[in-house]
Amino acid sequence: MTSETPPSPIDEQRSRIRSRLAEGSRLLCCLDFDGTLAPIVEDPDAAAPTAANEAAVATLSAEPAVMTAIVSGRALSDVRDRIDGPSTYAGNHGLELQRDGSVAVHPVARKRAAHVRAVCATLERVLNPVPNARVENKRLTGTVHFRTVPSAARPLVRRRTHAIVDRFGGDGLEVSSGKCILEIEPSISWGKGNAVELITAEMPDETIPIYIGDDVTDESAFQVVEPDGFGIRVGGDDPSAASCRLDSPKEVASFLEWLGTTGVDMLE
Repeated sequence: MTSETPPSPIDEQRSRIRSRLAEGSRLLCCLDFDGTLAPIVEDPDAAAPTAANEAAVATLSAEPAVMTAIVSGRALSDVRDRIDGPSTYAGNHGLELQRDGSVAVHPVARKRAAHVRAVCATLERVLNPVPNARVENKRLTGTVHFRTVPSAARPLVRRRTHAIVDRFGGDGLEVSSGKCILEIEPSISWGKGNAVELITAEMPDETIPIYIGDDVTDESAFQVVEPDGFGIRVGGDDPSAASCRLDSPKEVASFLEWLGTTGVDMLE
């Protein structure tokens, strides 16, 4: 359950972050991709991290006292090809987790991949007449993109998506909403927060966790790192489980650069 308090601008929390880092020996920095490291774009295939974020992530990843992880709604193979440096990647909202040279896949999600494939194939046919509607099969989950769909047609996209998932997914699949997307996922209690829990569980007790993300799917991860660490919401000032806020991927790069220099030096 998220807080009713909007997150504060990062500069208002800087002294608290400094104090907390001084109490730790390691830093875990978990990062969403779209809307966080990469600006949101009309074509999801064209998304790329800004040069400043790419450099900042590489710098942080090279620090011995820092572990970086990418936690994304994209498929693991997709997001892994878009940003180098981190030792850990979680794809499909945490249903896939790559660490220590191996990949773990949630067993229920693996079993329901065929249902996701069938629903996505049906949606491609049903939504084909809708201008700019796009269906993406990510194997374990699916995404219906409607950012460039005319506003008058968006309710139709939502209705048809829910109807097809209800009809062909049964109790095994569900639909959730994001920023101009509908996510088709296994009906299991699992999300980005669970992936972050698994990652933090293997870190030393004195590790300070930070999670930076921009969407409702990141709220479970904010809840995991707060209040011992810091959840940082990118974008609007809507109520959130995150205590801090950055306005854009450009500000994310500035904060990561600060972590890679001043922040790391504060660790014991």
